Amino acid sequence: MYTDRGHIRASDPGQVEDNVVFAYLRAFDPDTDGVAELERQYAHGGLGDVTVKRRLEDVLHQVVAPMRERRALYAREMAFVRTVIREGTQRADAVTRDTLQRVRAAFSLA
Repeated sequence: MYTDRGHIRASDPGQVEDNVVFAYLRAFDPDTDGVAELERQYAHGGLGDVTVKRRLEDVLHQVVAPMRERRALYAREMAFVRTVIREGTQRADAVTRDTLQRVRAAFSLA
């Protein structure tokens, strides 16, 4: 993942705007003050890309962890998943049949 092509060494000042890592941090990191401090350090120089990317990796793992836990739970309960899918399909079929009947009536096709 590109950060800043001109940021060769950690001591070099870096570009925060249009930096995809900082864009993701701003979007997903709940510690907005911490992200602002990282941006300040990066722009001033003295903060390496690897440090920022590791922070992003940690944040994204925290965001995804509950989803992984739910997926693992449902993977152990496949009978429940199949029931939900079957019942949802039956409800969708009923709505579809009703909608199609009304469309046919509206166009005098019934």
